[in-house]
Amino acid sequence: MTRPRLYVTRKLPPDVETRLARDYDAALNADDAPPSREAIVDGAREKDGLLVTVTDRIDAALIRALPETVKIIATFSVGYDHIDIAAAKARGIAVTNTPDVLTDATAEIALLLMLGAARQATSAIATLRSGQWKNWAPTGMLGMELTGKRLGILGLGRIGRATAKRAGAFGMEVHYHNRRRLDPDMEAGAIYHDDIESLFRASDVLSLHCASTPETRRIVNRETIALLPKDAIVVNTARGDIVDDEALIEALASGRLAAAGLDVFTNEPNLHPAYLGLPNAFLLPHLGSATRETRNAMGFRALDNLDDFFAGRPPRDALTA
Repeated sequence: MTRPRLYVTRKLPPDVETRLARDYDAALNADDAPPSREAIVDGAREKDGLLVTVTDRIDAALIRALPETVKIIATFSVGYDHIDIAAAKARGIAVTNTPDVLTDATAEIALLLMLGAARQATSAIATLRSGQWKNWAPTGMLGMELTGKRLGILGLGRIGRATAKRAGAFGMEVHYHNRRRLDPDMEAGAIYHDDIESLFRASDVLSLHCASTPETRRIVNRETIALLPKDAIVVNTARGDIVDDEALIEALASGRLAAAGLDVFTNEPNLHPAYLGLPNAFLLPHLGSATRETRNAMGFRALDNLDDFFAGRPPRDALTA
């Protein structure tokens, strides 16, 4: 029996590639160099589908250039703003993502960012590693306790709720804003705000968990930062473009905000260079889903969707239905 032909844009975990090699005629990326647009189009020739990641910009022009053989694009990610869904649908190409499986790993990173930002970990680590730490001091390297602080969550979806649950263990009071209020059992005691202005004013720590959409891009900007309490902390594990970099950098440099914890960036890996010089910016290189367990689960979820599609079943995570 002829196996479906796939072009895989990045090197995937070994267990995922083993299953790929078993079930598909897959062109794998051995050295993990991110392919150019031209390489993606060329790699897609005589292929039935693509397995892509967030590093691949699959816009309308690229979709139009894909060969007619391509019938599905499976992305190894929850987010899918790197794919023009409307253009894919117009071409009759199915698109799937991998929700659910990275909830816990990303929520753990959100708490790491909160703690790292609140306790001024960037400057403390730099002091230690440079040999400048001379002794313990009663007033040295003072940060902020999370206990008793108000955590504002923008987007109380799966990851937002998992973050809220963990924050509760730190004694934080959880506030949130969604487009629609959740049922009380899903709120789990979180306080709802029907607009972002109210949420921001109530957030000693603001954690971003919303999708990147035209409505949310740069929603953290000079005007909304001004609503936050002085010495607030901003945490982002969602998408870099939700934040206006210039505005956040300005607020961190001026002391308007105490700190920020960031795992995602606009135009990553080419983040705004000014972040690197800020001692109150706790930065991670997009580690939200970076555990062995989660990356395997993401790959298997993507393959489950591909299996369904090529077996004539509706994929569980179809985005173009």
